[in-house]
Amino acid sequence: MAERPLDVIHKSLEKDVLVLLKRGGEIRGKLIGYDIHLNVVLADADLIQDNEVVKSYGKIVVRGDNVLAISPVEIE
Repeated sequence: MAERPLDVIHKSLEKDVLVLLKRGGEIRGKLIGYDIHLNVVLADADLIQDNEVVKSYGKIVVRGDNVLAISPVEIE
């Protein structure tokens, strides 16, 4: 049986994810919440550019209309 998109996101709760933004930015952090509009709440969030941390936010809410993709990530 195929998984629904929100089911896949739910499996990523309390795990590190990479959120790709529509305007080309990337935010990495621990997914601690989300809703049906793909608004996501990240803890220990960092703005990433050219594979380097540009700014640290701590806890942040990213509006769903800015989200292009959400991907699980392993922190090295």
